[in-house]
Amino acid sequence: MLVVAYQNLSINYFANEVSTRDFMSRKVSTDFAVEWKLKMGMYQYIREAWKKPREGLGGLWQQRIIKWRQEPATIRLERPTRIDRARSLGYKAKQGFIVLRQRVNRGGRQRPQIRHPRRPKAMSRRKDLTMNYQAVAENRAARKYPNCEVLNSYYAGEDGLHYWYEVIIVDRANPSIVSDPQINWIIEHKGRASRGLTSAGRKGRGLRGKGKGYEKVRPSLRAHDRQGN
Repeated sequence: MLVVAYQNLSINYFANEVSTRDFMSRKVSTDFAVEWKLKMGMYQYIREAWKKPREGLGGLWQQRIIKWRQEPATIRLERPTRIDRARSLGYKAKQGFIVLRQRVNRGGRQRPQIRHPRRPKAMSRRKDLTMNYQAVAENRAARKYPNCEVLNSYYAGEDGLHYWYEVIIVDRANPSIVSDPQINWIIEHKGRASRGLTSAGRKGRGLRGKGKGYEKVRPSLRAHDRQGN
């Protein structure tokens, strides 16, 4: 409702354009900053609300979490919950694109703390961070739809026990996908989620950076360790 209210404003607040540099350097007044914010588009308001969803969405956040707990772990959606994020990751409202909401249990990546007296060596606790929750969600969604490929995914919600991610998958055999030059490259890329080729998978493999500090991550940590052995 807030987005609609702002979009219905028909008053032209600006006679002259002010550069972003002047705005960021605070050379303009606070009133102008408020007026400049009123010119944002719908997707920008959605993006701003999702920066702090518990505050930005208000009671809608709690209602969604209560409803999602009662749903299956993997559920197909009619449309994305975060349309701005889905569009930025390649989603199109056309045949061949499918959006799934995947639930993942939190925890289980660290063994329980040892309570009884032990020697210091046995008191250590190791966390298994090879795969992040988002990559796990993509793998589970891909197994439900073996004829589709995972394009990308994004965060949708969380509570004390679960994470929810919405996964965008693409039907390789759909004529709309085959004839679209912007997405038909995915036809030849099978098993992207299981091979760690999605954005979340590459992050878990340490492939977000390059240069100093990343000498051992390519082609993979395991391959680097096996060199010369």
